[in-house]
Amino acid sequence: MTTNIAKELLSTNLVYELRQSYLDYAMSVIIGRALPDIRDGLKPVHRRVLYSMFELNNDWNKPYKKSARVVGDVIGKYHPHGEAAVYAAIVRMAQDFSMRYMLIDGQGNFGSVDGDAPAAMRYTEVRMSRLTQQLLVDLDRDTVDFLPNYDESEKEPTVLPARIPNLLINGSSGIAVGMATNIPPHNLREVINATLHLLQNPQAEVGELIAHVPAPDFPTAGIICGRHGIEQAYRTGRGRVIMRGRCEVEYGEKRDRILITELPYVVNKARLLEKIAGLVKEKQIDSIAEIRDESDKDGMRVVIDLKQGRDGHQLLNKLYRNTDLQSSFGINMVALDHGKPIVANLKEVLTAFIRHRRDVVTRRCIFELRKIRDRAHVLEGQAVALANIDDVVALIRQSSTPAEAKSKLMQTGWQPGLVTTMLANAGAQYSDSSPGAEKALTCPDGLPAGLGLQGGVYYLSEMQAQAILDLRLHRLTALEQNKIVDEYGEAVKRIIRLLAILSNPDELLAVIRTELDEIRDRYSDDRRTEIQESSGDLSDEDLIAKEDVIATFSHTGYAKIQSPDSYVVQHRGGRGKTATKVKDEDFIDQVLVVSTHDTLLCFSSLGRLYWLKAYQLQQAGRLSKGRPLVNLLNMQTKEKISAVLPIKDFSQHHNVVIATANGIIKKTALHQFSRPRSKGINAIRLRPDDELIGAQLTDGEYRIMVFSDQGKGICFHERDLRATGRGSIGVRALHLRDGARAKSMLVYHPEKEQRKVLIACLNGYGKRTEPDKFKLQRRGGQGRIAIRTSDRNGALLDAILVADDDDIMLVTVSGMLVRTRSEDISVVGRATQGVRLIRLKEGDRLTKIVAIAKAKQEGDEQPSSSDDVADSAAPTESHHGNGADHATNGNETNSSDD
Repeated sequence: MTTNIAKELLSTNLVYELRQSYLDYAMSVIIGRALPDIRDGLKPVHRRVLYSMFELNNDWNKPYKKSARVVGDVIGKYHPHGEAAVYAAIVRMAQDFSMRYMLIDGQGNFGSVDGDAPAAMRYTEVRMSRLTQQLLVDLDRDTVDFLPNYDESEKEPTVLPARIPNLLINGSSGIAVGMATNIPPHNLREVINATLHLLQNPQAEVGELIAHVPAPDFPTAGIICGRHGIEQAYRTGRGRVIMRGRCEVEYGEKRDRILITELPYVVNKARLLEKIAGLVKEKQIDSIAEIRDESDKDGMRVVIDLKQGRDGHQLLNKLYRNTDLQSSFGINMVALDHGKPIVANLKEVLTAFIRHRRDVVTRRCIFELRKIRDRAHVLEGQAVALANIDDVVALIRQSSTPAEAKSKLMQTGWQPGLVTTMLANAGAQYSDSSPGAEKALTCPDGLPAGLGLQGGVYYLSEMQAQAILDLRLHRLTALEQNKIVDEYGEAVKRIIRLLAILSNPDELLAVIRTELDEIRDRYSDDRRTEIQESSGDLSDEDLIAKEDVIATFSHTGYAKIQSPDSYVVQHRGGRGKTATKVKDEDFIDQVLVVSTHDTLLCFSSLGRLYWLKAYQLQQAGRLSKGRPLVNLLNMQTKEKISAVLPIKDFSQHHNVVIATANGIIKKTALHQFSRPRSKGINAIRLRPDDELIGAQLTDGEYRIMVFSDQGKGICFHERDLRATGRGSIGVRALHLRDGARAKSMLVYHPEKEQRKVLIACLNGYGKRTEPDKFKLQRRGGQGRIAIRTSDRNGALLDAILVADDDDIMLVTVSGMLVRTRSEDISVVGRATQGVRLIRLKEGDRLTKIVAIAKAKQEGDEQPSSSDDVADSAAPTESHHGNGADHATNGNETNSSDD
């Protein structure tokens, strides 16, 4: 006994056995469960469900059947797995938020986009959708192969005939062993158009097909951001789609709100709202006042109410980054091609479908040709019987059994009658098996030689003899003879058409094209998912509210941003309010009104350029000194920022004009400064005793003015300044004498400019002057008097352009800041002393002036922050001046330097 058992044991290598067993299991999962077939786009379980419903005649125009009935049929005949897997497949094919074109028409609860579970299968009913018949049509015409089921009691199709490219239209997802697939759904019209284009141009490139199929089309609609990942997937089989929900910001009188009406594909709405609520609870988002789900049978509607004064677009960007309101769909186009898993691009998927359709149509034509020939052959026999009806009846009556009657019918030679004419109309061809013997066009394949019309006598085949025995008496009338002839003629036409299709590839493709056209015209609909060119990648800038702020830069290199609401308008001559708390040796050097999204071109005293986003500056209170620029910029030792130029768009055809303390100036195209580098770049080449004093944007038609600390100014046209590269030294703008230094540069357009020149001196005095008072000169001259730099005024500090309705920000060395109206400052001549701008404490002096634009006219879409400040100005505790001293005409004396 022991010996017999030992003889049944086989010695094998454990590693080999494990490897082989694992590979067998993996291939079983890959082929039998997880991956779709590239031809019909279905996994085995979906194919078995549809085939079972096909056998049950559970068509779209028939009554619904219980889901449990279908599930029982599937697991009892074809699918050797649990009923849960089968019902889950049925549910997915019946969900309008999962399938772009539903394959099953369900009645009952099949779940929701909130993740609600479907009702049990005993409560739901199903039937095939109308489109599903295009997957199953011609299944009974020997168009595909069948194989035995798991117990070999039934047969099931290996693939469906599939007149539609279902793999792309409805997509597929699944995880196998060692591989996975994730194919998005597409629009039927677009996919069929691409298929028709490939039929017409087999050598077409993938790019040509992308023109017809620009992107997936999801059942939940939404928005696709960018095409790069999609085109990569269509070309290689792998890529990524960035999806966003459809959201709209509604502006209200008291507060704004966000409406969400569409979600990205496969996003659970309930979980999304839970995630948003969690972010609010964790205080990662503080702009939301209330969230309401107002979705109903008419569609999705989620309302997010914002707190008063909060920016809806900023919140939306935060939701895109931190929730599934923006998500990605990883495309991995893996499918089975005749049992072999492959990664296919768009052209390969469509090519496989076309190849499948060619095989199906060919097999269908062969099947129909065989059937129609059999029918024509039977009609010939019936025509012979009618021509010899008396003899046929007598022969049958004399026979003792049906078998004897059939044998005698086959052995007797009959008069052909109408058959001769019928065969003549049908034409004839020669048989390969019997050279020299004619074989009718309608003769079935495999018919033995010696049958049919031979030498004026017709010999019946077994099929014809049996048909004669089965002939009903009403077929013996003259009218029925005519019907036989007519039916035979139609059969001949059909045979000729089928033979033309089988013998001519162009005719075969024409049939496929016609069927696709019919499906497109009947079932196509409009695209649901919108395609946007933006990539959808969110930067830190997208999470920052776009608003105007005041950027403050101190002399020792501290910077910050703060709201203009921190300051209120005062009368000229007031003492102002502290702008920042500075050290004894520090003072405010530059004040700019910028947008938080502006790029700040920071020009250093050494002529280098650094890049900084406005929102990167510390947002601090009025008394805070801010953050050191050395912590934000990679500057060298003893290097400081001398000029800051806010830029909104580098694509504009503008120039950057740079001036230095030695009166040197240069012009460089703006786009040369558009590529940020962490270590900065050289903006201008400076001499050892020189430093940069200013930078401005121009467009080629501006006038440039440069002022020195001695009160001199020169005005020349920008055309006199040739554009040079970044590393050039520049040319002379103003000839300086007696140790003078250039202090300010400004640019203006004489035809468009309505502003005036505001000049300020160290002791807090200044004036406004019309730009026309500064006549054009040639670049490089000594200039003319711009303001009298008397002992009262002190040296010239700065010159800026201001409009009549602008506000002026005045900053002192001690850190005091006053905001006054431009219209309060007198407009006087060029060579005058001016009036008091700010009353300074003893030892203090003016260090910076900056203009802030007045409120926009009513009707502008987005008022600036400075508008809000001007409109909501409130009294301040600061002391006001006593009206300041106005210059008289007697002070307007001309010097020989003019």
